[in-house]
Amino acid sequence: MTTVQKIQDIEDEMSRTQKNKATEKHLGGLKARLAKLRADLLKEAAQGSGGGGEGFDVKKSGAASVGFVGFPSVGKSTLLTKLTGVESEVAAYEFTTLTTVPGFIKYRGAKIQMLDLPGIIEGAKEGKGRGKQVIAVARSCDLIFILLDVNKPLRHKQILEKELEGFGIRLNQKPPDIVIKKKEKGGVSITNTVPLTKIDNDEIKAVLQEYRLNSCDVAFRCDASVDDLLDAIEAQNRRYIPAIYVLNKIDSISTEELELLYRIPNAVPISAGREWNLDELLGIMWDKMNLVRVYTKPKGKMPDFSDPVILKGDKCTVRDFCSKIHHSLIDEFKTAQVYGNSVKHQPQYVGLSHVLRDEDVITILKK
Repeated sequence: MTTVQKIQDIEDEMSRTQKNKATEKHLGGLKARLAKLRADLLKEAAQGSGGGGEGFDVKKSGAASVGFVGFPSVGKSTLLTKLTGVESEVAAYEFTTLTTVPGFIKYRGAKIQMLDLPGIIEGAKEGKGRGKQVIAVARSCDLIFILLDVNKPLRHKQILEKELEGFGIRLNQKPPDIVIKKKEKGGVSITNTVPLTKIDNDEIKAVLQEYRLNSCDVAFRCDASVDDLLDAIEAQNRRYIPAIYVLNKIDSISTEELELLYRIPNAVPISAGREWNLDELLGIMWDKMNLVRVYTKPKGKMPDFSDPVILKGDKCTVRDFCSKIHHSLIDEFKTAQVYGNSVKHQPQYVGLSHVLRDEDVITILKK
């Protein structure tokens, strides 16, 4: 029996099992077995049996990458062409794009790679329509554009989320605040700093038993569910990626319908063909990617505002900046002179642990 067939059997059993207090432990164990099988699919993709392949191995380039995910003929190729100038083939029939088509855009000084992925369909996570290859590429992206047709957005949104979640992608989420520490003996110890309203000790132990975590300390620092616990155990197989729901073809709907679309969280209505609202899309893209531009200022010279060093994350430090330039800078580092929003005084001398902010200007002084 294949991994996909085993997954289907468990999903069928879960759908037949009525959820109540008596079945919670059993369902928890089933969810754990399902998560383990999903992890096996990820391993298959990584080894080449499900992911990668001709036309999918695109080298990451630029400051960040954005993957276009959606059903066939939803407008991904048109959007890529309008944003980057790359002519991705467009036609009125489905599955026009059969490989990953890369393009680039220079936005606010940063070079952003954009990847037009082939359309995926329901069942993609099990390999339908080259789905595993497509989703494997999406897992490597820093941001995902979920393209949806405005005439049927919610149903398609639900299907695409399910396909991506089945491959370990968590959209617009943060990892659950659960700490699991294995130990040699002593059994299972469960503690929580907040009330647990979505899971009980029997469910927790059923999940841990499925993973043979018979001796460990589990600390819950959030009101977690069974799925959250599984994500914590399978942390190495999870990717937490920001996403924007790009609602395309707004030129085909009324103003009243457009107002309703704005109620969908993380949504940006556009018309790729008519180039409507692309500026708003790019602005929200920038905010979601959380990039930090740092401008260099050679000692005694003016800052270079033409080519910023791009860092990623909430707390990018001077150490991160030095590593991005060259690792030897850390060994030679004496202090840094920084101008910008991250310092109180202009300039201010700081150390390697200083956290930089967007559009700071920095001079590195060596020993």
